[in-house]
Order: sequence, then C-alpha cells, then structure tokens
Amino acid sequence: MKMSHLFIATTLTTVLLGADSYAHNKHQGHIKAPMSPSVDPEFDIVHAKVITQGSHLIFQQAVAGKVGGKQPEKNGQLAGAGVYSYVWPTSLNSSAVGFEADQGILSLALTIHPDFDDTPLYDEDGDGNKSNDGDKWHSHWVVLVPDDACGKGALKVKDIAQGTSPKLPITWPKLPLFIDSPGFDFSLEKSEVLVRVPLSSLGFPENFSFDGVTAGLKINQQVHAPLLCVTNVFDIASGDLSLPGKSQ
Repeated sequence: MKMSHLFIATTLTTVLLGADSYAHNKHQGHIKAPMSPSVDPEFDIVHAKVITQGSHLIFQQAVAGKVGGKQPEKNGQLAGAGVYSYVWPTSLNSSAVGFEADQGILSLALTIHPDFDDTPLYDEDGDGNKSNDGDKWHSHWVVLVPDDACGKGALKVKDIAQGTSPKLPITWPKLPLFIDSPGFDFSLEKSEVLVRVPLSSLGFPENFSFDGVTAGLKINQQVHAPLLCVTNVFDIASGDLSLPGKSQ
C-alpha cells in the first residue's frame, strides 16, 4: 500500500515520541533546530539539509557537539547488539533505491555497531578482512515500519518475511532486512555529518521531503523478526517529524 506524506508524518510522530526537540525554523528547504540541553551534544541536531552538489546529493546534519566519537558499548554477540545512527527519513518511495515499491519509510542512515558487520562488500579499515568493520561508521538505505513487537508504537527496520523474495538493491548485504549497504562516501568533522550520495545511483525525482533524526537501535535478543528495532530516539530535527525539509 502506498504511504502518503501525511501517513509518514503521523506514523513517525507517534512512534518516536520522547525525543527532546521542540519548535523549529525552516529556511530555504533546510531545517534549523534549537539546542536541547537534555540530549547528548553529539546527537543534538541543530541543522539538517539535503542539497545537490555537482553529481551528488549531500545529506547533512549539524549537531551541538563533536560528531562520530561515540559508539554503542560492545556486547560481545549479535543478540542484543546496539547501533548508533544519524538518520534522514524521507518521503521517497522505497523503489527509488532498488527495493520493492511501497514498503515503508525510506531513510538514509550513517551507523556504527561494534558487534557485527553488515557491509560485506567493503573493507572499511583496510586490513584485508571485509567482515570485521562494524565498529567503523558506514552508510545504509533502510526501510522503516512500525511494529509493536519492538515496543508500543516503535519502529523497526522492515524484516523480509521468510519464504518471500522481494526486489532488493544489488548491494543488499544478504540480511533478512530491507537494508542496503551502498558504501557512500561520508565525513564526520567537528560538528557536521555529511553523506555523499551519487545521483547516478538513484532513481528518484530531484525534490523530496526529509527530516533528521539521531537514534539508537538494537538487535532482538532472540535474533529473529523483529530483528532490528529503534529503541531510543535522541533528537528530531523538526521536533514533530513532519518532514519539513526540501531537497535542493
């Protein structure tokens, strides 16, 4: 079923309550947010934007503190493993990046998780082993959907139901999730997070709506559906997840 912008905004507002972010000012398609003293400065969003720069789309978040220095505590196993993420929920259809159409909320994410590696095509630390890099920041496209099994009103990365074969991107990491590991270039410098998405990799219109979120996720202790739940929202750029940003 096709998900409207209103459905996306309503769903996200419902499932991500608790983030300490309030009124915002929108300017030229960007989202400007107030500082939130109760949020870790590393995840306290003050600005978010998506702009076209040459042959790339640049997804940006600026935070109150220094970015990229924290990661979840190492768990020692996949069950219960934690994930930190800078996320850009969008109004784009899931088909825009190679997933089956109309699957949920297509979101770009920059993540880190020391207990598992979900980028099997890339060797982020250059040590010759492509399966030990989860503790390095890396990019994903994910499809988010609500699932009360993650907690009342919570979101998860959508599971691929057993016995089904949906359309998936060519860089899908062979996990039973609607997740893609495209290996986009990014930077984490001072207070700014940037992810560079090649326009040539995309099949979506130039303009779309977006928001900015910082969040913690966790692998289910039973390591089955729901496999990866959003368990903690640190901040929301718009304050209400109405996706007010406009790509440029």
